[in-house]
Amino acid sequence: MELKDIKAVYFVGAGGIGMSAIARYFLRKGLVVAGYDKTPSALTEQLEKEGMLIHYEECVDDIPHICKNKDWCLVIYTPAIPDDHQELQYFRKEGFEIQKRAQVLGTLTRSHQGLCVAGTHGKTTTSTMCAHILHQSHVDCNAFLGGISKNYASNYIISESDYVVIEADEFDRSFHWLRPWISVITSTDPDHLDIYGTKEAYLESFRKYSSLIQSEGALIIHRDLEMQPDLQPGVRYYDYALHEGDFHAENIVIENGEITFDFISPIENVPHVELGQPVPINIENGIAAMAMAQLSGCTAEELRYGMKTYKGVDRRFDFKIKTDKLVFLSDYAHHPKEIYQSAKSIRELYRHRRITAIFQPHLYTRTRDFYQEFAESLSLLDEVVLCDIYPAREEPIPGVTSQLIYDKLKPGVDKVMITKDEVMDYVKNHDFDVLVVLGAGDLDNQVPQIAKILQSRLNA
Repeated sequence: MELKDIKAVYFVGAGGIGMSAIARYFLRKGLVVAGYDKTPSALTEQLEKEGMLIHYEECVDDIPHICKNKDWCLVIYTPAIPDDHQELQYFRKEGFEIQKRAQVLGTLTRSHQGLCVAGTHGKTTTSTMCAHILHQSHVDCNAFLGGISKNYASNYIISESDYVVIEADEFDRSFHWLRPWISVITSTDPDHLDIYGTKEAYLESFRKYSSLIQSEGALIIHRDLEMQPDLQPGVRYYDYALHEGDFHAENIVIENGEITFDFISPIENVPHVELGQPVPINIENGIAAMAMAQLSGCTAEELRYGMKTYKGVDRRFDFKIKTDKLVFLSDYAHHPKEIYQSAKSIRELYRHRRITAIFQPHLYTRTRDFYQEFAESLSLLDEVVLCDIYPAREEPIPGVTSQLIYDKLKPGVDKVMITKDEVMDYVKNHDFDVLVVLGAGDLDNQVPQIAKILQSRLNA
């Protein structure tokens, strides 16, 4: 089915952060957009306000009539939806064209210049940062992001530009549908081993992805990754890191809550870059984002202005309270290396303060595979409050609980285990200096309440 033939689009799993961006794309095209999601959320509520028809019961009868014609309705689903889902089975039986989210994004990378960011971690911040730099420049861009940009209160940017920034998701090998013009690869620390099975298979998937970069395009890869890229003839190769590589930073200054550095580039150096979201890990993310934007034609002044005015992403180092007496933030980090980078950045910013993390592990398989690494990363902090595992798509695994992480935390770390339902009482009954809520599960839904409790304590 050609995009021009589509009159309606139906989403099976409408409320995911990536799916909703595509839904917004088709809403802006003036099409009928409808879908199913398991539970209402702030995102689905906003989508309904924008014109999307969403229902929350798994029921074929609730599918709008216009979405039951296979000649003009495209069905898009997320791999998180089980194969026995009633609505998905209906569309398959009736012979509808059904595509994964990644297939739709792949189509867009064939009709636009795709600027794609892949990696186990860092991809949401890097892609959102690059999209902001480009959108405020003379180059401009479209963007499909994996988080809500604070600059635009959206995970989607639309423009007349030929460029499209896409977060390249390795889950279920989704990024193999893409055909990037330029790609960043931030990291290849093994994850999703429930899908890949082994580290070698995970690295091979990234090697395959690198081979999909279009000839005459470019790869910007973090130095010292285990994967070996497989590039087509004509693809330009660049590496980057904090202190070395084709793209890197010099003269880094972190003081008084601000971060500045000089951006060193084979194209043109950009002195005195100021981070709008002054978090140490964003120096490296910024290097990658600036490199891709510079290769796309942004000027030095546009790079500098974009970095200075970047406000961050919801749930990525997302400060809710920031005072001398109390700091409270939320961070989506849910892989051991992400938690390490988050903890390290918090420690750099608040060297002499007591740091507490409330962590909700995400997935039984990830906990089983990496509980020792989780414990090691969390041990950078002073106090760790562990909640029960958020299962997402998984069934429980016997013997796999948060206790595995708890038992491996290093001596000297204050630690406690509670249920998610006990979090609010724990916050009410304890004092904090620096508090961070970590994880990709549903604990973040309680962040506004936590912030309210802590703010009222400050105001007392």
